[in-house]
Amino acid sequence: MTFKTINSYFKFSRSQRTGIFLLFGIIVVLQLLYFFVDFSSISKSAPEKEKWLALQSEIDLMKLKKSNYVPKIYAFNPNFITDFKGYKLGMSVQQIDRLLAFRKENKYVNSPEEFQDVTKVSDSLLHAMSPYFKFPDWVNNKKEFKDYKKFPYKAFAKKGKIIVIDINQATQEDLIKIYGIGEAISLRILKEKESFGGFVSMEQMKDIWGLSPEVIENLNSHFTILALPKLNKIDINNASIKELSQFPYFKYPISKKIVTYRSMNGDFKNAEDLTKIIGLSIEKANIIALYLKF
Repeated sequence: MTFKTINSYFKFSRSQRTGIFLLFGIIVVLQLLYFFVDFSSISKSAPEKEKWLALQSEIDLMKLKKSNYVPKIYAFNPNFITDFKGYKLGMSVQQIDRLLAFRKENKYVNSPEEFQDVTKVSDSLLHAMSPYFKFPDWVNNKKEFKDYKKFPYKAFAKKGKIIVIDINQATQEDLIKIYGIGEAISLRILKEKESFGGFVSMEQMKDIWGLSPEVIENLNSHFTILALPKLNKIDINNASIKELSQFPYFKYPISKKIVTYRSMNGDFKNAEDLTKIIGLSIEKANIIALYLKF
């Protein structure tokens, strides 16, 4: 390729040269604008973006409040701690299971010390939980009651012989006279008696919620069963599931088992047959049998 050939590529007409210079001028102007003009200040504001920015401070404040939030703990009876409640309080699964197993035996803890003995929680966890424990009034007054028993004067014991009356004839006023029984528990005892049609054994006091062993002992010293009440006995060999379920000792699952056992093995003959399906002790079955007709 010769010099003349190369030179021919750079020969332009007048209009072409004008166009080239015009293009060059445009490029120079754009470069100057790029270097000397601040485009950052020229921005179109989006309404939605401004709205979110206005709410950002409120969102940050809400996050701060949430991070500093400490849930308020209300007073509660530790006998009724659920799995979730125990987990929130910091108890382990084993500690919760110990408490639930203890409650399944129809027993109650009546002090922080007893709670620790049953659950085996640490001293630090007990110290954090115990201020929120709330026990029934008779539990809070139990120590005062024990102090009276140790009082040196025996004038209280010399007032006269204790008159024992039939528990089925007792009124609310009679029950309230027993230390540890208030208006609520006395009404609970009377309601329980009404649901059965009458008590047949003082052992049934152990089934009433809220009665401590000390209170039951006091009840036994003032009340007894002088005569069995007139009961509308349930015909266990002919009653339907619905009729059996109305008896306080028989819930629906037990009533269903009774009817199934009856259809497969024949009629119930005595209290011992009850123990085969309900899993009760013979002593408990003997009490239930007094309400039944075989």
